[in-house]
Amino acid sequence: MREAAFVKQNKEKWIAFEKAITLNSKINPDSLADYYIQLTNDLAYAQTYYPESKTLQYLNSLASQAHQKIYSNKKESKNRVISFWKYEFPLFFKQYHATLFYTFLLFLVSTCIGIISTLNDDSFVRLILGDAYVNETLNNIEKGDPTAIYKSGSEIGTFLGITINNIRVAFLAYAFGVITSIGTAWVLFRNGVMLGAFFTFFYTKDLLFEASKSIWLHGTIEISVIVIAGCAGLVMGNSLLFPKTYSRRVSFLKGAKDGLKIVVSTIPFFIIAGFIEGFITRYSNMPVWLAMTIIFGSLALIIYYYIIYPIILTKRYAARSH
Repeated sequence: MREAAFVKQNKEKWIAFEKAITLNSKINPDSLADYYIQLTNDLAYAQTYYPESKTLQYLNSLASQAHQKIYSNKKESKNRVISFWKYEFPLFFKQYHATLFYTFLLFLVSTCIGIISTLNDDSFVRLILGDAYVNETLNNIEKGDPTAIYKSGSEIGTFLGITINNIRVAFLAYAFGVITSIGTAWVLFRNGVMLGAFFTFFYTKDLLFEASKSIWLHGTIEISVIVIAGCAGLVMGNSLLFPKTYSRRVSFLKGAKDGLKIVVSTIPFFIIAGFIEGFITRYSNMPVWLAMTIIFGSLALIIYYYIIYPIILTKRYAARSH
């Protein structure tokens, strides 16, 4: 984009923001933070494409003033972390909804492959899950408690171990994006096939509902967030394959930064999933209505935060800027 077109496209927004700052108008901290996010994005673009220009100088000055105003507000400073998850990340993530959709499709296809393979080959589940796990689960089935494996170990130990492992898997899915989207796609494929084989194994034993009632307690958030972490890896991987108008280096740096922001957003959800697995899943004899409430409540939380809320917030911001 030429500099003149860039200025024309954004000047009204900059002028409105400048007036709000210099005239010390009463603008609430949330709106100020929203404007600041847009401004820093414009500044980064100008630094890349219009170095040493007057536009860059103007945006630098405006960003400096905005920074001072935002961080002079003690309440906003104290709530910086909250502001990230409440406003900054959802506004940012809206642009990657299409990538999330394709990530979900890839994971869904992989899961179907795991299902079909297990139904057609009895040995496939052992190849994917390992003999030790399958044999232990078979023993638990004979004892009348198919999900007993989730009741072993201390509650705190299980919580910490599962949470750390899940975060490791998430960062692995992201990190594999450094070798283009193929690396992350492989991580998603592997986990999808494993999921399909896992539940089909219980299906063949006529225990699908019993297993699902227990495992999806923590698995709803856990699996959903692995898909989101895969989205982060694809964002970084796609930045290498499809740099668009950026140089490949600039595109990769932007993709890596955006992907990291996405994967960091998943950490609180993995903590929630780890807590559920450590402290709740072991009580598989809970009433069905309670288990379903936790499962569908977890699903609603993920869908709302990563899909519905970003759309609502983006529309609200767009309406406010007009």
